[in-house]
Amino acid sequence: MSDNWQPQVPVVEIKAGPTGGGPDGVKGSENESHGGTRKKIVVVGLGMVGISFIEKIMKLDARRREYDIIVIGEESHLAYNRVGLTSFFQHRKVENLYLNPKEWYSSCPPGSLDYHLNTKVTEIHLEQKLVSCSSGETVPYDVLVLATGSDALLPKHTPGHDAKGVFVYRTIEDLEKLINFSAQRKGTVGAVVGGGLLGLEAAKAMMDLENYKQVKLIERNRWVLSRQLDSDAGGLVVEQVRDLGLEVLLSKRVGKIEVTEDNAVKGVVFEDGQKMGCSTICFAIGIKARDELARKAGMKCADRGGGIIVNDELKTSAPDVYAIGECASWENQTFGLIAPGIEMADVLSFNLTQAKVHSYRKFKRPDLSTKLKLLGVEVASFGDFFADRDGPKHLPVRAGRNREGSPDALHKLTDGPAPSPVKALTYKDPFQAVYKKYLFTLDGKYLLGGMMIGDTKDYVKLVPMVKNQKMLEVPPSQFILGASKEGDDGGDDLDDDTQICSCHNVTKGDVCNVVKDGSCKSIGDVKSCTKAGTGCGGCMPLVTSIFNSQMKAMGNEVKNHICPHLNYSRADLYNIISVKQLKTLEEVMKEVGNDPESQGCEACKPSIGSIFSSLYNKHVMSKPLMGLQETNDRFLGNIQRNGTYSVVPRVSAGEITPDKLIVIGNVAKKYNLYTKITGGQRIDMFGAKKQDLIPIWEELIKGGMESGHAYAKSLRTVKSCVGTTWCRYGIGDSVGMAVRLEERYKSIRSPHKLKGGVSGCVRECAEAQNKDFGLIASDKGFNIFVGGNGGASPKHSELLAKDVPPDDIVPILDRYLMFYIRTADKLQRTARWLEALPGGIKYLREVILEDKLGICASLEAQMEELVGTFFDEWAEAIKDPSIRTKFQQFDNTTETLDTMEMETDRGQTRPVYWAKEPAKEDFKNTKWTSLTWQPMIEASHFKGADDTPSGISANVKRGDTQLAIFRVKGKWLASQQMCPHKRAFVLSDGLIGDSKDKLWVSCPHHKRNFELTGEQAGRCQNDEELSIATFPAEEREDGMVYLKLPPVHELDGVLGTKKWMVKKGESGERPFEKLDRKIGPNGTRMKGRKPEAAKALADCWGPGEGNIDW
Repeated sequence: MSDNWQPQVPVVEIKAGPTGGGPDGVKGSENESHGGTRKKIVVVGLGMVGISFIEKIMKLDARRREYDIIVIGEESHLAYNRVGLTSFFQHRKVENLYLNPKEWYSSCPPGSLDYHLNTKVTEIHLEQKLVSCSSGETVPYDVLVLATGSDALLPKHTPGHDAKGVFVYRTIEDLEKLINFSAQRKGTVGAVVGGGLLGLEAAKAMMDLENYKQVKLIERNRWVLSRQLDSDAGGLVVEQVRDLGLEVLLSKRVGKIEVTEDNAVKGVVFEDGQKMGCSTICFAIGIKARDELARKAGMKCADRGGGIIVNDELKTSAPDVYAIGECASWENQTFGLIAPGIEMADVLSFNLTQAKVHSYRKFKRPDLSTKLKLLGVEVASFGDFFADRDGPKHLPVRAGRNREGSPDALHKLTDGPAPSPVKALTYKDPFQAVYKKYLFTLDGKYLLGGMMIGDTKDYVKLVPMVKNQKMLEVPPSQFILGASKEGDDGGDDLDDDTQICSCHNVTKGDVCNVVKDGSCKSIGDVKSCTKAGTGCGGCMPLVTSIFNSQMKAMGNEVKNHICPHLNYSRADLYNIISVKQLKTLEEVMKEVGNDPESQGCEACKPSIGSIFSSLYNKHVMSKPLMGLQETNDRFLGNIQRNGTYSVVPRVSAGEITPDKLIVIGNVAKKYNLYTKITGGQRIDMFGAKKQDLIPIWEELIKGGMESGHAYAKSLRTVKSCVGTTWCRYGIGDSVGMAVRLEERYKSIRSPHKLKGGVSGCVRECAEAQNKDFGLIASDKGFNIFVGGNGGASPKHSELLAKDVPPDDIVPILDRYLMFYIRTADKLQRTARWLEALPGGIKYLREVILEDKLGICASLEAQMEELVGTFFDEWAEAIKDPSIRTKFQQFDNTTETLDTMEMETDRGQTRPVYWAKEPAKEDFKNTKWTSLTWQPMIEASHFKGADDTPSGISANVKRGDTQLAIFRVKGKWLASQQMCPHKRAFVLSDGLIGDSKDKLWVSCPHHKRNFELTGEQAGRCQNDEELSIATFPAEEREDGMVYLKLPPVHELDGVLGTKKWMVKKGESGERPFEKLDRKIGPNGTRMKGRKPEAAKALADCWGPGEGNIDW
């Protein structure tokens, strides 16, 4: 501050901190300046252009740190999206319009940004380099940037302009006033004066309020959007908006506003004398640059139209003072669109930071092309769109040379004016409401501009043709005829310098680059990094297409949304959760969910749970995670047909000691488990009851075994032949390598199950070439194959690398598996993932072997961290008392019930086959004779349910009936336990889904979803033939949960376990009954027969019986 400057009033210099507060609770920054030699930039105006400049200069100045910034905003809100003002009428939340969240301002490096709201700058002191504020405080500057914007025009010459009910459409405050006033004028007529872009936006906003019985638009010209469209195009827009319910009055000028005795609007009188009644008038007739600060300081301003005069470097007439945005007048023009302002911010931020080592950029004639959706109508104008009416502003150099010399005065008198150097190609389809007019040079070699209504998808391709003034390679007619080609909405054929977001001057290359360098892994990230789509939003389809294409090119394919609750693919969600370190479903929903309070559903919960495990590897049965798991993960075993579970210890590479075989045999015999050798070379035990799982695994773990994760979407097995361990043909230790790989990758959760294989020679006994990853030994090491699988769609794997030394196997597989985990879609096997990967195996080699993306080190480090977190889930489960209590059939008694009959087959017991038909009784509408409240279970069982995804459920027994009780989202719910689809008693183990106030339970067997709330409680959402009975539930002061139930005998008569358990014979004829009659049970009659005798026996069956080609 200069010592010899004497202000008229005492002033206080602002050092840091807020000078005023806003209604959004943000009072201002508290960053302390570092002091030192950094220059201070003061920005007056916290609007879209002001914040754009701040963002850009902070980014460009990040290394040098030459500047500290103070921004002073007159409004009480942080910078918001003025282009998207209309959406405020739907959500009424200013925060939804913020261009940056509140946290962004405080997260800036200390001292780099101070901001002040609710503060008006009243004077600029050029000599002292100070600005004064209305509070009496002053702020010194080294560089002053004026981004004061503009004011909405109000016709103060019109009588009644100051009446109650007269508004403009410019700021949040304007909208809030309009919203409040409209609520007092319900059922009246609202009017908008001005048929330009802003007028149509205001008209839509007033219609969205739904307080006015009619909204009328008053336009002085013969059509709307007269600054962007010709009469034909404007007339088509008028027709369309009238069809949407907006009354449009054309060629009308307001002469006077009629008012009541208390100065409230009651109507308007037009200049032609006609009157129109209305209660509200919103003027949207233009803007006026806010240059009063500059004028008061003696800076040069434009006389006509206003604005602070700036040169090509955006300097004003005062030293170290710049002006950008709507307040700036460049070549006697001010610009009311956001795009030129963003371009000014670009130029100025570059010049203040980079020009010292480069060269100064100049602001050039901006592109005023516009593409918007107004009242549901697609509208676009680009280039010199009035070149046919006003003459071309600029002609390409070659086109200008081709023109003959200008006629002299005599020829003008005798021959008339010269023909226009422009030809128009017009297309109009009244049936589809499509209008296009493209303007070309006389020879048709250059596109000058045009306009579009209805179909604007070619806009982004045409704009760069005009800007670059390239000679066209096709005749003009193809611009019309080719415009309706299907599937041409993407950006693959666009150059990198093509502007795709005109609001923020974002090019295709900008989007591609932030995706390529890894800084943006979702559409949300792209919007934050580049600002594309944060203005009018009209570019988002193209931005999304370019983003998707670039992600595909990197192997990070963007696919369908994971479910209705989340508008992200599994790959997107993985990246979001990883980057933001989200660790609960609640955090995910609040961060990226469509409904922040949602509990998710059976589709997204397991995917989110899997992602958590892939990133953090916590126990899946811990309270925050258990509610996300499918039933298999929820009880660490695959649920079987009769509600029992399988038990599968890990047998790495199929290698097992006799002692461990004995342990498995003893357990299977003790608990009467059905045993089978699996295709993955391990032993599976079936039929374990939930209440027996803990003691079973205690014995197995005591015997030196651990979980095989057969229940999880994770590594199952790495199959091997015996290789050099025993085989005379083996050339590689396949067992040793398979053991090492299975031990390394065991328990790691992935988008789908993983299977591996290692063969000791080319005879391929381990079938490594149909696995997710497989190795085949060679003389020089191992050949690595990836992306194969069996299953419903078998696929041979593809060669990734050849003759890899054993020491290099693990790093390559680490990269491959982690790249798959990061980028695959929900439930996508590696085979389908590799098929969908752009460039296929060639691209995968480039990423994994050549480090094309520069991420190999990251992939290896992440896998190393994940491997290091291994623990045996069953060993932890049996030690945790809170987990042990979950393993019982009923939660209110130690009694048990069989839910399906068993039968003996080949010396082992198994459940009978499922019944042919489901239970189609109308359980939902059961008419009970009476209902009384009955205590069923202690409420303490559900402790913590409201903080757990899916809440907490219980299976309770009453008489012979099984009931499911749920505590979720603060509600008590109850239903029958039996899913009628297969008559399986499993509903309490199902995942809970929600949509708004609707809750449903998804059967863990086949995902039949049954509603639990509302008038349709009991209805099956995906099978109308099925339903379940539901019952009222509540907690009482005695600490018990009560259900309102019928008498026991009546309940058992409708829902009893004995009534509905599947019994032998209900499936109809046994699957091999006819065959067994011929060859004996299980083929016993054929045992020991030679082929000739077997054929003779088959011949006696007669023609058509065997159908065997011997």
